[in-house]
Amino acid sequence: MQPTLMSLKILLPFQVFAEKTGVSRIVAETREGSFGLLPHRLDCVAALAPGILIYENEAEGEVFVAVDEGMLVKTGLDVLVSVRNAIGGTDLGQLREAVEQEFLNLNEREQSVRSVMAVVESDFIRRLAEFQHE
Repeated sequence: MQPTLMSLKILLPFQVFAEKTGVSRIVAETREGSFGLLPHRLDCVAALAPGILIYENEAEGEVFVAVDEGMLVKTGLDVLVSVRNAIGGTDLGQLREAVEQEFLNLNEREQSVRSVMAVVESDFIRRLAEFQHE
């Protein structure tokens, strides 16, 4: 008898990162710790923390995907993961380096955007205050 296997879809904000079938197990990280999913586990929803998502299928073996925070939803044999960013690989060392580079660049960009937004917000508030005094 053929075991029942899961399908996994990893979604990013503007694209499908991965769509896999025949997945026998998934390990994900939440703020409370790691947990595993097998095909016959009850349906669930989990808030994912930034970390490594692991899935295994017969075609690729064990695959590691670095994911940013997001959500995981399991309904029946379908697992849907929606995250802000993801980087895939099979070598944890190379994946760790890629994550450090990608997330460090993101942090620098976020800081730059935040500083620009702070200037825009303060200018808006100043003009609003001037308008009220007129």
